[in-house]
Amino acid sequence: MVHQSEQPRVLQARHLRTVTRYPDVTEFSARTLEAIRLVIGSRSAALHEPTFGGNEGQYLQDCLESTFVSTVGPYVEKFEAKLAAFTGSTHVVAVGSGTAALHVALRLAGVGPEDEVLVPALTFVATANAVSYLGAVPHFVDSDEMTLGLDPVALRNHLSTVAEVRRGICVNRSTGREIRAVVPVHTFGHPVAIDDVVALADDYGLAVIEDAAESMGSVSKGRHTGTTGLAGVLSFNGNKIITSGGGGALLTDDPEFAARARHLTTTAKIHHLWEYVHDDIGYNYRLPSLNAALGCAQMEQLPEFLASKRRLFEAYTQAFAPIENVQVVAEPPGCQSNYWLQTLLLDEALADQRDAVLEATNSSGVTTRPAWTPLHRLGPYADCPRASLPVAETLQRRIINLPSSAHLA
Repeated sequence: MVHQSEQPRVLQARHLRTVTRYPDVTEFSARTLEAIRLVIGSRSAALHEPTFGGNEGQYLQDCLESTFVSTVGPYVEKFEAKLAAFTGSTHVVAVGSGTAALHVALRLAGVGPEDEVLVPALTFVATANAVSYLGAVPHFVDSDEMTLGLDPVALRNHLSTVAEVRRGICVNRSTGREIRAVVPVHTFGHPVAIDDVVALADDYGLAVIEDAAESMGSVSKGRHTGTTGLAGVLSFNGNKIITSGGGGALLTDDPEFAARARHLTTTAKIHHLWEYVHDDIGYNYRLPSLNAALGCAQMEQLPEFLASKRRLFEAYTQAFAPIENVQVVAEPPGCQSNYWLQTLLLDEALADQRDAVLEATNSSGVTTRPAWTPLHRLGPYADCPRASLPVAETLQRRIINLPSSAHLA
């Protein structure tokens, strides 16, 4: 096992402040559930479910009547155009999932077998899986408590210890493998410090592929997430802020990158009226027209969804204000978050009460969830290289995601 460590960083001061200890975990759980009920009322609530209140039915019927229900048809192009206009990305390639988009983006960024890719340990497993599909190795790095995403300061400290640049290529001195790319994830919709990540990547010769799967509608310093690095990816899974049922998109300003992505995701088939000629190993990854039609209708409602989720954040913030030693995570300075998943963060001293809260809420019809298991703790990734991960570990113990559907506010 390769363990690569930096000096553990001092966690933020709020970990050290006086904490109200609840003599009975039932009291804290009850107060948490009461705060949630102040926002959502007495109804049951999913963690995040879609809202269909627009032209979804009409556009799906259009597809059925046109017979264009697969990966060709006008709705795919319309969806890509709507995404480009909203995000400001020059090129958009719609595909079947965010994971598929990340897989192709990493391949086009030059990632191959036995390369390493820097990935936050605290993220959904699909981020690391896309690396593994290419025969590459995830290299796990720490998170920032303010953004919940990759910490560029900790990463710079880590790379200064374990890596060096040889003839323009970043090399892990311990493993001898080349480090090709870094994948910052905009966790729960909150933008990472992307400018700092890009500056670091430039210093080490790394490609930046943004995992913006959770951050459709989030903006950092005037730029939509997923549009600052070489490429970015979005997800339109059923639990995202907008959904196409299943789907994703690759964003880039590089025309050659986009053309190559479009070609590879269409089985690398050379256009011809009747011949079947494929010039590379491609993928059947393009988004079906039915899904694109649903996505078009959802895009028309996105501004309303964003406004609703901001109201929901404000309501949760007010409801939890009287409860000591917890906070509802707010967008980082200079950013606008889509508030995809509302996130309650416990102080470290209350972390041992997290599971009691999860039990009390879910048993009462209020769906809450912890953060993901850090990826270095999963069997398939236990032997991957990693930095010291103090913040990722503490965040995982302290995070509770609250009901976040747009219709709740």
